[in-house]
Amino acid sequence: MSARLEDRTFMLLLIAVSLAFGWILSSFYSAILWGIVIAIMFAPMHRRLLARMPKHPNSAALLTVGLIVLIVILPLTVVGASLAQEAAAVFGKMKSGEFNPVRYAQQIFDAAPAWIKSTLDRFGIESLTGLQEKLSNGLMQGSQYFASQALNIGQGTFDFIVNLGIMLYLLFFLLKDGDALAARFKDAIPLKPGLRDDLIEKFTVVIRATVKGGILVALAQGALGGLIFWILGISAALLWAVLMAFLSLLPAVGAGLVWMPVAVYLLATGSVVKGVVLIAYGFLVIGLVDNILRPMLVGKDTKLPDYLVLLSTLGGINALGLNGFVVGPVIAAMFVAGWAIFAQSRRGGEVIVAD
Repeated sequence: MSARLEDRTFMLLLIAVSLAFGWILSSFYSAILWGIVIAIMFAPMHRRLLARMPKHPNSAALLTVGLIVLIVILPLTVVGASLAQEAAAVFGKMKSGEFNPVRYAQQIFDAAPAWIKSTLDRFGIESLTGLQEKLSNGLMQGSQYFASQALNIGQGTFDFIVNLGIMLYLLFFLLKDGDALAARFKDAIPLKPGLRDDLIEKFTVVIRATVKGGILVALAQGALGGLIFWILGISAALLWAVLMAFLSLLPAVGAGLVWMPVAVYLLATGSVVKGVVLIAYGFLVIGLVDNILRPMLVGKDTKLPDYLVLLSTLGGINALGLNGFVVGPVIAAMFVAGWAIFAQSRRGGEVIVAD
């Protein structure tokens, strides 16, 4: 009885100090999360560098961090700065009335075929006049939010630098001591070795597939969308490109939420050739990237159905912001894998928890 009491007391103490430690680190949640994610993503590259300089693990880890800064951090910083300037310019045009989404919506409504207008009449919508105030307020609030988020990048420079420094510092040690840390973590998990290794492997595969697939698809669709917008002379092409890249994180819908309304506007306002080109390009090029790359990079590795990827991504983003596009699918994949292992162990009469 005394031994059981001591074990329970120790477990309660261990849980309490673990929760307290997590609470202390919660302020740097994003930096820690992305440090771990990037370390997992670039671990194969670090291993190749370490194989070339086996006696210099510090140099190999430092070189890997330098390459990550060069190929990931710096390009994102440049794009973020340009985006902040462009978002501020668009917001200024909206405040001055030079850019008026309500007027553009009215032009689409006026150019709509008679059968569409008659259908809208049945629902009591004869024009956009009655909706202009609400639509205008909603668009202005949305534009203010996105513009403020872009401007906050510059206003919160100190916090950004601190979090970036913590992430890079942690990344260095995760790369250098990653194998030792992983071994300690595995030893602490009270599961049978086979089940434990399956879960850890699933966790690693899901993170690599989600980030690799999500980011590559988003970058490809954003770049292709921004390119066609720039060719067609559509203003704020970079802003639209970044928006398409973010929306591309959502399977099935993605960048079409941006280029499709723009194509409809072009058709409605007489720019038929541009509208047709944008629609054809959207379906045949932008959509094709999503249909080809995403199953190859995400679905093949995680083996999650599209609807589960979509729901977990949306739920993760809603709960955790941008971090949720990684955390959501990872939790979903671990949920599916965990219950599959549990069901398999029940059928075989195995014990999951190690003694």
